[in-house]
Formats: sequence, C-alpha cells, structure tokens
Amino acid sequence: MIKNKCHIKKDDKIKVITGKDNGKIGKVLKVIRKDKRILVENINIIKRHTKPGPKSRQGGIVESEAPIHWSNVMLMCNKCIKPVRIKTQLLDDGKKVRICRKCNEIID
Repeated sequence: MIKNKCHIKKDDKIKVITGKDNGKIGKVLKVIRKDKRILVENINIIKRHTKPGPKSRQGGIVESEAPIHWSNVMLMCNKCIKPVRIKTQLLDDGKKVRICRKCNEIID
C-alpha cells in the first residue's frame, strides 16, 4: 500500500511556487490525500457555467476554487514569514511536531 505523505494540513498558510497563481499566499481549506491535491482559498479560481435547476433558481457563471497539486506549494513559517521546508521531530511527551528548517520554530 502506497502512503501519501503530506506535510500540509488544513488551515495552514501556504505560498504557490509554480503555475498561473505563482507567488500568491492562501489558507488551505481541504486536503485531498487520494489525489495528492489541496484546496486553497482564492487560488486556482475556475468559472463554471450553470443552468437553472431545482437547487439554484438562477443560472449563470459561478466562480469556485479548484484543487492544486501539493508539490506546487510551500508551507509558510509564521516567524520568518517565508516559504520553508520542514522537518518532523518527536518531543519528550511523544508528540510529533513540524519544525521550520530556517529558524527552528515549531509550526502549528
């Protein structure tokens, strides 16, 4: 069984490093582990044309976020305010935490 390891969690602050939204910063709304994708607030906006139906009385163009591959984003550190790589470390009480490689600050 292949395990999809992801260092990004819901409500993390991330920066897009490639693609049409390169350089934008957003908050993670959802992590889709099966497809290796994440849904980020106000990033990768798509327009969908909808017809009127029982759920929505009015048709038109609806804008929404589309998932982006998690290899195209980097986690933002709160202390050094930069996109960083992370390392995981076990604390004395057995809790696993993410640590910034630049400033050694715990990210959570």
